[in-house]
Amino acid sequence: MTTAAPPPNNTLFPTNVTTRNQEQSLYQSSGAIVAAIVVGVIIIFTVVLLILKTYNRHMRVKRELEPKGTKAALPPALGQKSSIPQPPTVTFIPGDIHVQSR
Repeated sequence: MTTAAPPPNNTLFPTNVTTRNQEQSLYQSSGAIVAAIVVGVIIIFTVVLLILKTYNRHMRVKRELEPKGTKAALPPALGQKSSIPQPPTVTFIPGDIHVQSR
């Protein structure tokens, strides 16, 4: 008695190749999507940082240029001599000047 060998299964090989190609393309596309998301997040952080930097600079200049509020002068206590008030002095030190070290 002889038994016939089962016919070769040719349908397994093309399915396997198709599955590998699909998996490979999915991995590549998911890698590209992740890279695009990372680049997008970096761009968003950069834009927010630049906006905050310019806002901070604008507010610093505004604070330095606006006149200071005058406080109500307290009357001198009894027995103390009042002196001539001196005008307040303003010292402006720009933060953008870089001093070179030697």
